[in-house]
Amino acid sequence: MRRNLLALLMSMVVLSPLAIDIYLPAMPTMAVDYAVSNSEIQSTLVLFLFAMGVGQILIGPLADRFGRRPIALFGIVLYGASSLLAAASVDFYWLQIARVLQGLAACSTSIVVFSAVRDCYSAKESMTMYSYLNGAICVIPALAPTFGGLLALEFGWRSTFMFMALYAVFVLLFVGYRFPETRPLNTDSKGPIYRWARYKPVVANVHFMFYALVCMAAMASILAYVSYSPVWLIGGLGMSELMFSGLFGLNAFVNVTACFAAPLLVSKLGNRNSVILALSLMLSAAVIEAGLQLMFTLDGLLGGLAFMLPMMLLCIGFALLLGPATTMALAGFGERAGTATAMLGFIQMSGAALLTGLIQLTSIPAPYAVALIMGGLSTILLLMMATKGLGHWHQERLQLEH
Repeated sequence: MRRNLLALLMSMVVLSPLAIDIYLPAMPTMAVDYAVSNSEIQSTLVLFLFAMGVGQILIGPLADRFGRRPIALFGIVLYGASSLLAAASVDFYWLQIARVLQGLAACSTSIVVFSAVRDCYSAKESMTMYSYLNGAICVIPALAPTFGGLLALEFGWRSTFMFMALYAVFVLLFVGYRFPETRPLNTDSKGPIYRWARYKPVVANVHFMFYALVCMAAMASILAYVSYSPVWLIGGLGMSELMFSGLFGLNAFVNVTACFAAPLLVSKLGNRNSVILALSLMLSAAVIEAGLQLMFTLDGLLGGLAFMLPMMLLCIGFALLLGPATTMALAGFGERAGTATAMLGFIQMSGAALLTGLIQLTSIPAPYAVALIMGGLSTILLLMMATKGLGHWHQERLQLEH
């Protein structure tokens, strides 16, 4: 048992949200500098998340084969190098390449972090560790946009990527000096690294696939919200970077509060009912968002509030949904938890990236695009849960299947 890993794990787990949130206020400026469209600059977020999803399948088995420490060090070095590449990119396609590499890097450290918790702690202790780590992940969206906005105003948007590179250097020194190898000695690391036979029973399970799609819908809604917010509020409504950061940070704090309250609510409602409530909140957010835009023509702060306030319901729904939906998806895989988790992450992140990327190719205005993703996906899933003949897809399973 190792009880001194929390600081190390927290330093690595924030690499992913930092790479998403710190440069959000600078996105409209980046679009102007590169002379690209809003959808193209939004692709830097989509590509990052897509790479994180694909990395679940590619990098997860490598952590079992070569150990946690080498993969962690590889991921941190790649994160730093790709951040420097992004900061130095003159051509836009190099920025896109840098974001793909950054996504793979963040995936590497994320896999190591959550694998190390499973390696070193009991089930009860793991829940505490996950709470701390998820808390760190939730706090970053509340703080990083404001910090990134100040950096961009003072030194230009490239400074946000320089900060990520400097932070990677700090984490590399910290992890390189203190992080031990945590892979259990009995880890099965023989045979081919990539085997379809490992994943086939998982994707053939309709219960898993349904709740994987639920997770994907929640992630797609959040990604649409995050990617459209700066280009709509700053680029479309003329809001300042700091005002945007304040509104975005407010919603992030709502998400943090919901994350801490969610376990208590889920314990009272149960997993399935919690998912239904979360999807209903997402649908409500979509209806309110579209309704406000249809009824009023607002700009400035009022326009920003009309866009952002309904997103509080999305943030609450997202916080409420992920825990029970993940639990339900993995309920039947007591002996394949690692494989099922990797596939879940792949579907959730890469699927969300593809859906958001597709909606960004259209000319649908930001509020309606976000409402379409939230409302469309949540409506389909709620209808499926209301269909009696599909009960075996979504009914709660009380025992693990082996």
